[in-house]
Amino acid sequence: MGGWRRRTRSAASRCTATPRSSSPSIRAWQSACPTSCLPARILTPVSRRYPTREWTLHDFDIGRPLGKGKFGRVYMVRTKAEPKYILALKTLYKSEIVQSRVEKQIRREIEIQQNLRHPNVLRLYGYFHDEKRIFLMLEFAGKGELYKQLSKHGCFSEKRSARYIDQMADALTYLHGKHVIHRDIKPENLLLGINGELKIGDFGWSVHAPGNRRKTMCGTLDYLPPEMVEQKEHNERVDHWALGVLTYEFLIGNPPFEDRDSVNNTYRRIASVDLRFPNHMSSDARDLISKLLRHDPQDRISLAEVMKHPWIVKYRPKGQIRPSQLGM
Repeated sequence: MGGWRRRTRSAASRCTATPRSSSPSIRAWQSACPTSCLPARILTPVSRRYPTREWTLHDFDIGRPLGKGKFGRVYMVRTKAEPKYILALKTLYKSEIVQSRVEKQIRREIEIQQNLRHPNVLRLYGYFHDEKRIFLMLEFAGKGELYKQLSKHGCFSEKRSARYIDQMADALTYLHGKHVIHRDIKPENLLLGINGELKIGDFGWSVHAPGNRRKTMCGTLDYLPPEMVEQKEHNERVDHWALGVLTYEFLIGNPPFEDRDSVNNTYRRIASVDLRFPNHMSSDARDLISKLLRHDPQDRISLAEVMKHPWIVKYRPKGQIRPSQLGM
């Protein structure tokens, strides 16, 4: 099942600066949890004293709501048993999933995300379900939704944008190495960890594609690449295009091909790569964006080249080692 969504945006976001369950079994914590992203008692390594177990809703103290999705809400929760982990619990209503005919999509999302291990990818620790709902046990992103930050500030500085894109490129390198194409990169699907690090979440449109060639048109209109607009096959380079659109939106406050009055005009601008830069954007930022937003997927700069680009290197903290350099 394919399709794209058009975004709804508030005026405040404009820049002002120059499934059905795949198994009745219940999976839980799998392998050690990362310790660098959250303080003590939010998330610590799972020891042999806390092995994989079955979970129910009664095992959690339910806290404040963190957000609302299409099929349910996300809550901050804490395990009742020691050592009292804090995590995000995403609820999905089975009836709405079936009604929207996205059972396969939800199943695929769970299967893909629960096998990913990267500091800039939101962890899915496991899931369980009852008669009406599916519950996803997700890593708690301490600083919340990145899109709220972007809406609050209008746009980000070049330094902040470059550091986010550096993390994105490293995470996408990891995903593509696992033959996972995300296909819906945008600010709304990004979260921030307790130390402000970026986390890619929402793998609803992602696909595991060892053959790398796909035909489904999906994602969000403003981020669709030319090959999807022209209904051609696509591969992992759709994420490279989205990275270019994301860079532009971080810096300007809105995506480069957006036309609020006409969907057809947005299609046309994407297909012709009608890219327009404001005068205040730096030449290095323009260079990176223009190398990512190429009509031919094979002409788009590689993720390795993104991480070596002068604009990225200029703002990278001194001595920082990216996870990809550690063989993750």
